[in-house]
Amino acid sequence: MSEADAVEHLLELLDLLAADAGSERLAAVLPAARAAGVPDHELDRVARATEWALRVRRTLTAHRRREAELEALFDTANDLAGVRDPDAVLRSIVRRARLLLGADIAYLSMNEPGRGTYMRVTDGSISALFQQVRLGMGEGLGGLVAQTAQPYVTADYFADDRFNHTGPIDAAVRDEGLVAILGVPLKLDRRVIGVLYAANRSPRQFPPDEVALLSSLADHAAIALDTAHLLEETRAAGETIRAHNEAMRRAEDAHDRLTDLVLRGADVPEVAAAVAEVLDGGIVVHDSDGTELARIGTTRAPAPRAAVNASRASGRAIPQDGTWVCAVLAGRELLGSITLTDRPDLGDADRRLFERAGVVTALLLLLRRTVAEAENKVRGELITDLLTAAVDSVALRARARRVGVELAADHVVLVADGPRDRLLAAAAHHASSCRGLAGAHGEHVVLVLPGADLACAARDAARVLGKAVGLPVTVGSGGPAHGPEGVAAAHAEAVRCLKALLQLGRKGTGGTLADLGFVGVLLGDRADVAGYVRSTLGPLLDYDAGRGTELVRTVTAYFACGANLSRAKDELHVHVNTVVQRLDRVASLLGEDWQSPERVLEVQLALKLMKVLGA
Repeated sequence: MSEADAVEHLLELLDLLAADAGSERLAAVLPAARAAGVPDHELDRVARATEWALRVRRTLTAHRRREAELEALFDTANDLAGVRDPDAVLRSIVRRARLLLGADIAYLSMNEPGRGTYMRVTDGSISALFQQVRLGMGEGLGGLVAQTAQPYVTADYFADDRFNHTGPIDAAVRDEGLVAILGVPLKLDRRVIGVLYAANRSPRQFPPDEVALLSSLADHAAIALDTAHLLEETRAAGETIRAHNEAMRRAEDAHDRLTDLVLRGADVPEVAAAVAEVLDGGIVVHDSDGTELARIGTTRAPAPRAAVNASRASGRAIPQDGTWVCAVLAGRELLGSITLTDRPDLGDADRRLFERAGVVTALLLLLRRTVAEAENKVRGELITDLLTAAVDSVALRARARRVGVELAADHVVLVADGPRDRLLAAAAHHASSCRGLAGAHGEHVVLVLPGADLACAARDAARVLGKAVGLPVTVGSGGPAHGPEGVAAAHAEAVRCLKALLQLGRKGTGGTLADLGFVGVLLGDRADVAGYVRSTLGPLLDYDAGRGTELVRTVTAYFACGANLSRAKDELHVHVNTVVQRLDRVASLLGEDWQSPERVLEVQLALKLMKVLGA
């Protein structure tokens, strides 16, 4: 077999990717090449290409799944904005819940005062018994959700003893074949009016983001039901409640307008401006960390954390020193807060509208977070490819431009050491604010930021990231890098710098090789550090290695104790005469002038470099 045969299999991989072939067909290329007798050294190329192709396949699949979820979420909000018939609202909710979570079945139960919870709508159900089941308050998973007003999830319903299992409920669940169930409450104010479920007929974990997504959908469902019921009541009441009818219609129109803004891709300031116009007041929006996202028509200070927590606990907007504060929630997760100023006399209708603005803001922040996560993933993958040279330079430049990064300009490469998972999120935020890149590589987090001031960039990153994660973060820098080709070399320099900072006891700081004096010079890309250590300490290293002695350790302790024999013998746990004898041996190996100022500097520098090198 020739190299041409291996190339043929590589081309086959590209053809399969272009044809959107599945992972199974991509994985079959390597066994086919092996069966065809492709030489081992060429098989390695095919194996690496297969691994890259499968990674591309997984990335494409993940992106498509995320796009499908966002499209379904947009369709759901659009349906709810236009539907007024309660039964149509419920059918739309249940259908979309099943689609969004990819569940085998979705269903919705409604609370009936004094009679518990009954099944109202199902999608995907095959059991007549299940469709007619009724739950008493506190019975089964749904009864517990209705009673506590909190989401509950179980990966194995029948093995879960948190729920009050009853014969009729268990029989209905068993007849439907359900195993994993997630239930979230539909709430109006502090009252639970129903429960929305997603369930599977096999074990499944529902992660927190799916709980938040279903909770957000349930919040919109409750609003749509509330609007539909209120409209029915106001139509029946006649002239005596005409003003209330008009207020509800205004709230309905405003909710539709705000939802439409979100669906059209509006950002937080645009939505805040619309809320300020509708309510005729100032609006401030903050995220869960208290960072201001938008401020419209007011100079008031941000809402205190106590007010946000009180709103979160009550589920209602609350007055606070002449302002109104509403927690922005997705289920139990706090996404942020929205504050209304200059309206101390807020009436019931406007208060309800303000609370609905909080629900729309929750949807906006969820979508914003989803987009940010997808963009951070793309930036992280670009970091990996820049450091491994997996893609040609032209392709890398093009990918960088698509996320707003121009690699032709000077860039500083930073390598940060800290709690990796928390550090990665903070680094992604910092890089995004600087129009740079961030991603995990090996044990550390790497940032590629525009600019040429290595020292300033490293110090700023150490300070900002350390504050974000609440722990010391050490940052080494390299560069400036010019184009994709220079990023890998600058990264290697930054890694050397970081390692030196840590070994020299400068944890929690940011720096450059130039900040490290002689150490930095010797760690530069042209220095032979190991050669310097060998030329300076070689006789001691050889003597220790051949005789099992501790001359290097003795010299290290001697200098660390300020050349004090008494302190050195305590540090080494030996008699002072032993220290003297060892130092005499050092003099015979290095020369009698080894303690002269010039030689002392050389020896101490070599000892520190040994520590940096991990020798």
